[in-house]
Amino acid sequence: MSNVELSRIAVIGSGSWGTALANLLAEKEGVDVTLWAREEAVYKEIRDKHTNRLFLPDVQLVPALKPVSSFEKALLGKQLVLIAAPSHVFRDVLKGLKPHLTSGMTLMMATKGIENDSLMIMSEVVDAVLNHRYLADFACLAGPSFAKEVSRKFPTAVTIACENSTHGEKLQKLFSGDFFRVYLSRDVVGTQLGGALKNVIAIAAGVADGLNFGHNARAALITRGLAEITRLGVQMGSNPHTFSGLAGMGDLVLTCTGDLSRNRTVGFQVGKGKSLHEITSRMNMVAEGIKTAKSAHELARKMNVAMPIVDQVYEILYQDKDPQQAVKELMTRDLRVELEH
Repeated sequence: MSNVELSRIAVIGSGSWGTALANLLAEKEGVDVTLWAREEAVYKEIRDKHTNRLFLPDVQLVPALKPVSSFEKALLGKQLVLIAAPSHVFRDVLKGLKPHLTSGMTLMMATKGIENDSLMIMSEVVDAVLNHRYLADFACLAGPSFAKEVSRKFPTAVTIACENSTHGEKLQKLFSGDFFRVYLSRDVVGTQLGGALKNVIAIAAGVADGLNFGHNARAALITRGLAEITRLGVQMGSNPHTFSGLAGMGDLVLTCTGDLSRNRTVGFQVGKGKSLHEITSRMNMVAEGIKTAKSAHELARKMNVAMPIVDQVYEILYQDKDPQQAVKELMTRDLRVELEH
């Protein structure tokens, strides 16, 4: 009998992050984990070889991890449903899961993004699709955590946000281990915004690196990017201190500087003169910041929040703006004080 309170878990999404988290949980004694894979080839490879070379190469998965190819099999008898699908398919995945959800299940997400059409963060999508159910114990996971490094048991610290502190503590204990440390937050909105918006700033940092602008420019983008994220977060009711933590500054620094960052890589290639179509056609994994740049640009306008870095990334990606011109406009904006009240 497991001493873990949430011991029956379904992970939805077999990309790099979903697979890494499912494997982390499946390694725990007494924990039963199913991993839903959309691609038939991925499902069969995990089942037969305990590997996922498409999304998480060079990692041997534990035999206890059970791949499934249907939502019904994934959710049968489960207590916790962890969704790690990309944000642009999150709503459709949630609709597919809906008939198989039961009142005793906890919903959690590790998705980082903002919907393009609705401009909703993922908790708002959950609320809309599931008609106000499951939000009381809803949780999200964010923080500086490359899937490849987690799968290799490199020391990692993340945040789980849940408004229900008692339930959040259960999740904190479930995920924590010798190499994976979890901190707890009650700021569900801020944690999601930090995780989503850092990807846009990472594209900007990549562009600067691609243009060979050096370390000064990158540091400036990270710092002023954090100011933009915080500004929008506060306007949407978040705790400003959230953005100085793991889901804010921590994830931002990692994604803007790490060579494993898909979003920074996209920006780097743009800075080198490649088109967005050319870049994405060679990727088999999603760089969330591409779609989030559009959502964030429109959300900032809707909330009347100034986000000049986000605006320039949007114009570079969607209006073919010259990155050099974007940088010039950022540097020659009206002068202002650094810190806002």
